Amino acid sequence: MRKSVIAIVGRPNVGKSTIFNRLVGERISIVEDTPGVTRDRIYAEAEWLTSTFNVIDTGGIEIGDEPLLVQMRAQAQVAIDEADVIVFMVNGRDGITGADEEVAKLLFKSNKPVVLAVNKVDNPQMRENIYEFYSLGFGEPFPISGTHGLGLGDLLDEVVKHFPERIEEEIDDDTIRFSLIGRPNVGKSSLVNSLLGQERVIVSDIAGTTRDAVDSPFTKDGRDYVIIDTAGMRKRGKVYESTEKYSILRALKAIERSDVVLTLIDADTGIQEQDKKIAGYAHEAGKAVVIVVNKWDTLETDEKTMKEFEDKVRDNFRFLDYAPIVYLSAKTKKRIHTLLPRVLEVSENHAKRVQTNVLNEVIMDALAMNPSPSIKGQKLKIFYAAQVSVKPPSFVVFVNEPELMHFTYERFLENRIREAFGFEGTPIKIFARKRS
Repeated sequence: MRKSVIAIVGRPNVGKSTIFNRLVGERISIVEDTPGVTRDRIYAEAEWLTSTFNVIDTGGIEIGDEPLLVQMRAQAQVAIDEADVIVFMVNGRDGITGADEEVAKLLFKSNKPVVLAVNKVDNPQMRENIYEFYSLGFGEPFPISGTHGLGLGDLLDEVVKHFPERIEEEIDDDTIRFSLIGRPNVGKSSLVNSLLGQERVIVSDIAGTTRDAVDSPFTKDGRDYVIIDTAGMRKRGKVYESTEKYSILRALKAIERSDVVLTLIDADTGIQEQDKKIAGYAHEAGKAVVIVVNKWDTLETDEKTMKEFEDKVRDNFRFLDYAPIVYLSAKTKKRIHTLLPRVLEVSENHAKRVQTNVLNEVIMDALAMNPSPSIKGQKLKIFYAAQVSVKPPSFVVFVNEPELMHFTYERFLENRIREAFGFEGTPIKIFARKRS
């Protein structure tokens, strides 16, 4: 099930970024009193009651022919197109402006649910100013104050009412869903076509050709798969087309729906900083990961090349030390046969459960091998452990005091669990809980 998407839209300087930061709980957007500071869409995850959703902050919509204004409108339009619900923000101190009316016309054309938020209503006396906003035609205006955090609960209650019904995808549980992520032009679409054996996805040397996620089911050696191609992710500041920059959120949606994520690296151009950032999305989402080094045919290789490249990968992707590495060429299909067996293996590890009694034998053996250190005169005591979930495999370790579980000892336990049960390709989560 994909997360719903909220776009915060309005003319410049109505407080969109302040509200965005309130919703996501941290200062991500730049907040300044200068109109037009937020020039790109910025997105993050937020929660309200039982709902988890993505929030997009957009640059203010201004009418004009200047290149920057045109780009800001284009960015906002893409956010509107992709959103499930739009929060239309106006400034309660200014009343309705001509720019507000122009934004309203744009939103009417979208045919999306629109919730009207009147910001900067900082005291009860100002609430009388909200009634004129009924004339914009979006129903009841919700008075809020981004500065003081007032009225956001009522606003979000209304927003979540308009979320689309969450429907499980009709895909068999045995079907393995995997997505491809990476910088533009690393060969994601070529790899899709090589795996499918047909030209299902447009392939081009122009970076950013793939604009959206494309699902392609196929069967190989009796196993069912769904491959999800995603638009390439580019570093902020190096993307000039609105649809291209928005591809990051689309890729995150694809990661959400995946069991396995293939992180593609271009062997020809080598590892870049953006590769690590992109791979981090899959790791943080708790997905199984395979690192795919594509365009292996472009290198002059000898018996040392693969080992040298692996050392570079491991040094740069230390947080993915559990992920296997596959070297191939999507274009020539060299070593392409090595990929799906790895996808199948890490998918099974991602869903693996271990017996509680065997798990505790491993934990107790680890304790005997390396007793927990004392912290401020107190010693960690581990009573027992249990696996509580899969995808990713998650374990609860019941202890005397959770704060005594140092991250280095947690890492030690993770390594012992991996040695005993495998789990290659999948992250593992360990939680310390006080025994009641």
